[in-house]
Amino acid sequence: MGRLSAGSAILSILGLAPVAWAGMAGPLPTNPERIFRLNETPLARLQAISFFLAVLLLCAAVVWGLWNYLQRDFPNLPRLSFGKALAGVVLWGLLFVIILAMISGARELMTPGAWSKQGWTYRLSAGAAASREDSPAELRRQALEKLRMELWHFAATHNGRFPSVGELTNISPDLWEVPETGGMHFVYVPGQSADQSANLLAYDPELEIDQRLVLQTNGQIVTLKSEDLRLRLAQGERQ
Repeated sequence: MGRLSAGSAILSILGLAPVAWAGMAGPLPTNPERIFRLNETPLARLQAISFFLAVLLLCAAVVWGLWNYLQRDFPNLPRLSFGKALAGVVLWGLLFVIILAMISGARELMTPGAWSKQGWTYRLSAGAAASREDSPAELRRQALEKLRMELWHFAATHNGRFPSVGELTNISPDLWEVPETGGMHFVYVPGQSADQSANLLAYDPELEIDQRLVLQTNGQIVTLKSEDLRLRLAQGERQ
């Protein structure tokens, strides 16, 4: 299997690790000369091999002891030698490798291109890892959707009318904050009602971006260029 330390596993679960090692081992290396060349001190590799051999022998000894201990109460069971116990542990290990390989293959079918081969293992590709992280625009959209839910809840209990400037205290201040902008807030257009007119209700503040998210009175969240947004605001003032 791919190498994944405990710390990397926690960071990967929390979404803080840009690249996570995972997946099943590939049957053949892409560069066997480089893989088999001892370009590092062989002591680390020998220690790793000896550790897994010791764990394998320990598991076989546990199975051997437990089986023969159980055989005392069930005489019909045959005695188990250590060699047979070792063979059984190896066979079970190979069986689990096959099962995990099938799971890994199913995961690859559900997310094609998400895993790229590197040596004996597969790792999450950079594009797939980056797609897991929400972009600033996606975070702003999620925040605007939460604000929309609260505004429509207010309108549902006030005959379709959105809150006035004095009633904005009924909306949690946290819902007005724009994520990752250092405390900036969505701009609100008071005096609106929930209808199909697609008037401006709330939108992104002046950011260093050209595409601004806009919440309309029909409930849709659209993206407008800053110039188009200024034109619509000017048209609303003339009306």
